[in-house]
Amino acid sequence: MNLRSDDTFVEDKGWHRAAERYENFFRTRAGQKILFLELGVGYNTPVIIKYPFWQMTAKNPNATYICINQGQAVCPQEIELQSVCINADIGQVLQSLSDAAVE
Repeated sequence: MNLRSDDTFVEDKGWHRAAERYENFFRTRAGQKILFLELGVGYNTPVIIKYPFWQMTAKNPNATYICINQGQAVCPQEIELQSVCINADIGQVLQSLSDAAVE
C-alpha cells in the first residue's frame, strides 16, 4: 500500500504506473465535461487531491467540483460557480441520495 509514512509517499513501480494512467486520463479529457467528487478530504495532505481538483476545475469551464465533508466543505472563490460544497456527514448524504433514487 502507498501510505504516508512521514513527509513522503511510498512510490514503487505500481504507484508510478497508476500515476501515469491517472495523468493520461486527464490529458485525454482536457476541456470535456468532468466531475471532481471529493469525499471527506481534509487538510492533512491537500496537495494530493484537494488542490489538484481545484486547479483542474479552474482550468476547465466544463468541470464541476463537488465536496462532501462535515466541517471542511469549502472551495476557492475562483471556482464557486462550478462547485457544490455539502457540509454534512458523507454517510447520511449518500443514504439520502440512495433513498431519493429509489423513490
